[in-house]
Amino acid sequence: MMVLQCGLVLFVVTLIRCLLIANAHIDPTLGFVEVMLNQTSFEYQKPYDTPLEQRYSYKNGTHRFWVYADDKPHHLGSNTQPRTEIRIHPDYSSGTWQFEGLAFVPNGTSGATIVQIHGAAHGNTTLLLRIYNGDMRYYSAPVIDTGLYDKWFKVNLIHDVDGGKVTVYINNKVRLKMHDQGPAMLHFKFGVYGAPRNISYYMESRWKAIKIYKKC
Repeated sequence: MMVLQCGLVLFVVTLIRCLLIANAHIDPTLGFVEVMLNQTSFEYQKPYDTPLEQRYSYKNGTHRFWVYADDKPHHLGSNTQPRTEIRIHPDYSSGTWQFEGLAFVPNGTSGATIVQIHGAAHGNTTLLLRIYNGDMRYYSAPVIDTGLYDKWFKVNLIHDVDGGKVTVYINNKVRLKMHDQGPAMLHFKFGVYGAPRNISYYMESRWKAIKIYKKC
């Protein structure tokens, strides 16, 4: 009887461990409905004096963005850092929305925002995720994931506007939960955008399987 009880306990403990491991990776899109995107959903931003094809390519389902530290901003008169990004339509101002995509950042790119939630009641952005030396940071401070150079990784951003919360998943694991900066007209952007300081001369990111979802 003791052997049977011990075997049962071992089975239960093993089952619990397996469930915990399985639940460590969560599908962030459960309960969401995909918003269909087409070519008009993408608005391209790049240095104003440079043709798009010199800073962006799309091949075999992969968006490739690159920019140099001494490139011009995206429009004349702007004092922002150089960028090559895609701004996604539609905008949103309420409800719960989600961005999903697979990202790749080559070794050497540093000080570059690769995805963001633009717009906020206080400030210009709700969220910036930057790569510094292969690590991902929330703006320039907290590290939320490490060792991301030269590999594809999945990014999901969930913005609960009404609840004022943002959740960041990397490879289906929660890496950041935060309060937003207040409701506004908002949109998602992805690509490569130089940080205010400590940036590499050449910056690049690649993206594929871009999707937008809205919670029912």
